[in-house]
Amino acid sequence: MSTPTGFMEYSRQIQAERNPAERVLDWKEFHLHLTEEEMRTQASRCMDCGTPYCHTGMELASGTSGCPVNNLIPEWNHLVYRGLWQEALERLHATNNFPEFTGRVCPAPCEGSCTVGLIGEPVTIKSIEEEIIERGFREGWVTAKPPQRRTGKRVAVVGSGPAGLACADQLNQAGHSVTVYERDDRIGGLLTYGIPTMKLDKEVVERRVRLLAEEGIRFVTNIEIGTDIPARELVDQYDAVVLCAGATKPREFVIEGSDLEGIHYAMDYLNGTIKSYLNSNLEDGCYVSAAGKDVIVIGGGDTGTDCVATALRHGCRSITQFGTRPQAPAVRDEAANPWPQFPNVYTLDYAHQEAKALYGRDPREFSIMTTRFVGDEEGRVKELHTVQIERIVDEQGRKTYRPIPGTERVYPAQLVIVAVGFDGPEATLIEQLGLDTDRHTNVKAVNGKYGTKISNVFAAGDMRRGQSLVVWAIHEGREAAREVDMYLANHLSSCPE
Repeated sequence: MSTPTGFMEYSRQIQAERNPAERVLDWKEFHLHLTEEEMRTQASRCMDCGTPYCHTGMELASGTSGCPVNNLIPEWNHLVYRGLWQEALERLHATNNFPEFTGRVCPAPCEGSCTVGLIGEPVTIKSIEEEIIERGFREGWVTAKPPQRRTGKRVAVVGSGPAGLACADQLNQAGHSVTVYERDDRIGGLLTYGIPTMKLDKEVVERRVRLLAEEGIRFVTNIEIGTDIPARELVDQYDAVVLCAGATKPREFVIEGSDLEGIHYAMDYLNGTIKSYLNSNLEDGCYVSAAGKDVIVIGGGDTGTDCVATALRHGCRSITQFGTRPQAPAVRDEAANPWPQFPNVYTLDYAHQEAKALYGRDPREFSIMTTRFVGDEEGRVKELHTVQIERIVDEQGRKTYRPIPGTERVYPAQLVIVAVGFDGPEATLIEQLGLDTDRHTNVKAVNGKYGTKISNVFAAGDMRRGQSLVVWAIHEGREAAREVDMYLANHLSSCPE
């Protein structure tokens, strides 16, 4: 507990952000930082709430409530309030391998379930988390700590996203020799090529990867398991294999005209821009540019929002983001969306703030569905036809969308980015190993155990649970590592080094 009356004495204060109209001119991170005094004041708002839901990590009403990695939030808030930053860092690292990632990109379900939020504004948990870890790096408290003893067991981790890195980190600290395989040219998976640099500077990712390498983890890039190395060969070579390759297969969006030139899936669009930026500061031209174009982003989620921000930085002529859901209410509906569920309220994300600063309006269109694309004489998309929709429940209890007659509209577009989610992991690796999948084509592994039908093969992250949050991926990686460690201890014998 920080101070008994802090939540009554002080108002919520969040990090300031760079001017939206100015930050779209570069690719640097957009948020600023509070002072130490401001951080300690915000930490003092954390109260002794008896049962702190902020670190429960539950799934309620199809959303996340509380922290999936079970961060000990009240404990490190109290330590920050007292100025004990190094001790706060130790408590933070006890549950979260990479707070520098979650402190930047997590939607903060912990704040949605903060008890203070019942009567006012929640504690600024996410900002405090980021400041703890960044202070740790600045002060030199975060250093490589290789394990003192090696077990002689070898583990391969396929995929270097947040699940793979968390799993590798835990297993390495347990003394196992870990090799991480990544098919791309840089380590980080989604962290590197799925999240734009203005949300997560890639030096932040590289800083952590360097630390993990110093601690003994071996990273292999430009190798795709299932293509460059047969999956069975990997299973035979290692004592255990953990599949953390993500759910990277885009959900198909097939309507009339969807084969026209100028229509791209979101991850291809983001990946190309990020890679070109890292390789040449966009000078090589090896990306899809939105410069001077009317851009439509289909999909109202975080990935679609990142596409909006990217198109703005390319210099698009106009930007519109389509979503099938209705606009959220200005205030929380306590009956339909009670605490501690994640609050469904109308907000402007960073990209929406930027679009509004440039064009004078929120770029989102709600409750809208694209019915067809129309192209020009050269086969390039030139416009979208849409209709407004309403959500209904049919006779079988299924929720569907119904077009509203008379709401048809045409939007000009020379670039369309499809960000409607993912259909699960790619099939090559799964088919080579003959693994079972669930109805969403995710690898079937026992919930809470992470083991597959092959005794020494485990699965974690989006590849097991489907598309989800970075913080859930870290949770899955940590839990899978625990199961692998138990398997190695119980099923294999070897002499420690």
